[in-house]
Amino acid sequence: MLPKVSGTRTIADWLALPAGHRFELVDGNLVEKASPSSEHGVTQTRVGIQVGRPFMRRPGGRLPGGWWIATEVDVVLGADLFRPDVIGWRRERVRELPRDQPTTIRPDWICEIVSESNAAHDRVVKMRAYHQAQVPHYWLLDPVERTLVVMRHAEGGYLNVLAATAEERVRPEPFGSVEFLVAAFFDDVDDDS
Repeated sequence: MLPKVSGTRTIADWLALPAGHRFELVDGNLVEKASPSSEHGVTQTRVGIQVGRPFMRRPGGRLPGGWWIATEVDVVLGADLFRPDVIGWRRERVRELPRDQPTTIRPDWICEIVSESNAAHDRVVKMRAYHQAQVPHYWLLDPVERTLVVMRHAEGGYLNVLAATAEERVRPEPFGSVEFLVAAFFDDVDDDS
């Protein structure tokens, strides 16, 4: 394994970038986040809708609620700064939607949509950083392979608790009270269940 190359950039350097930039700060290096393809953007939106519909509301009532769900939020995790595709905080822990930019409030769930240009970054670099920051749940959605991988934080690394293909219906952590058709994260499907 190659050693990590640490740079000298800081969050202050990131804050000094022009508005609208697409950089993350990883191990002291400014890393440009790839511009999303339309497929990536649509998948990101579908995840927000599928998860947000039942969970992005106050708890109680017909749907479970109890979460804040957002896309493309800059979050500081240790000395690093990331912009996950989809992010969530449990309302029982975070009473109000984080408004600081970037936020320093650790998320309870992160979902990254894997693209060919950044697959290793999502599957290795970000996974390692999110684990180190103790993010409890990490999802990887791959629109090309049409798969969902769900991971839970454990002491030695993330524990893979679910791997599913588009045809499967799943109850993925931390949203196990609702069943999802994995294909609904990728396609126009009529899934009103």
